[in-house]
Amino acid sequence: MEATASSAITRAAKRLDGRGWRVEDPVGFNASEDMLIAMPLVRGARVDRLLRPVHRWVWGDFDRRVRKLLAFAEVEGDGGRDILRAAEVTSDPLLRRLYLAHAIDELHHGVLFRERGAELLRARTEPASTLFNGNPLPGGHGLDDVSIEGEADTRLLAFLHVAEKAAAGRFAVYRELVADDPPTRAIFDEILHDEVFHMNYTYTQLARISPRTYRRQVWLARASRVWHRVLRLAAALGALMGAGFLTLLYFVLLPPFAWLARRAAKREPAGWAPISARAEAPPTSQY
Repeated sequence: MEATASSAITRAAKRLDGRGWRVEDPVGFNASEDMLIAMPLVRGARVDRLLRPVHRWVWGDFDRRVRKLLAFAEVEGDGGRDILRAAEVTSDPLLRRLYLAHAIDELHHGVLFRERGAELLRARTEPASTLFNGNPLPGGHGLDDVSIEGEADTRLLAFLHVAEKAAAGRFAVYRELVADDPPTRAIFDEILHDEVFHMNYTYTQLARISPRTYRRQVWLARASRVWHRVLRLAAALGALMGAGFLTLLYFVLLPPFAWLARRAAKREPAGWAPISARAEAPPTSQY
């Protein structure tokens, strides 16, 4: 069974041509030739297409491009270490080999992003002048949303499939937006090929170990991913509302009280004020 699955995954990987593929249905998993049903993934996800102007704004600036690449390097490295831990704790020998290959790919992606970001920094000829250098859009795989320790392979595979599919869609959009930067585009071409293979094998292996509930597992992973995004959005909205409230407090509500305090202070006499001595008070008392 392991040999059949490995050879089928290898044949599926060879059919990838860099444009991107997505698994539709692992029907006939035990078959020798049609274990994976794949079709071209030409465009990114609908949300990423809607946010294309924001993506273009992020990647169109040199400083933001460098920050994005370095952020990707950190996320890919963290994801590779998490998947490496998953390879250590799984009891499935085939999954262990696939997780190891997956972790090596993720760590390699981190190196590619980090080297490219460092290369762009060395090529800088002008100081940073961008007013906003942050990144308003999330990136990476979001492996912080799932726990590796004590996690069932079915949930981890479903989560990895959803995360890799989302990453492949974003990278397809990013690849088009960095057409003016051939080295960076080449990195996205290479990584996109790997991401799509990861998306394929996770879906196929999920169907292998859970043939009756793999669709439900994918649905739950998507729902969990959406829920975590809602929580992040709520946290960001709360931070924005808190900043707005504090700004209103400091610059609108406090100034009148400060003005009244200054006005009252002008009516107070300067220096020490005499007080009436009380004979009954002992000389050692502070009152």
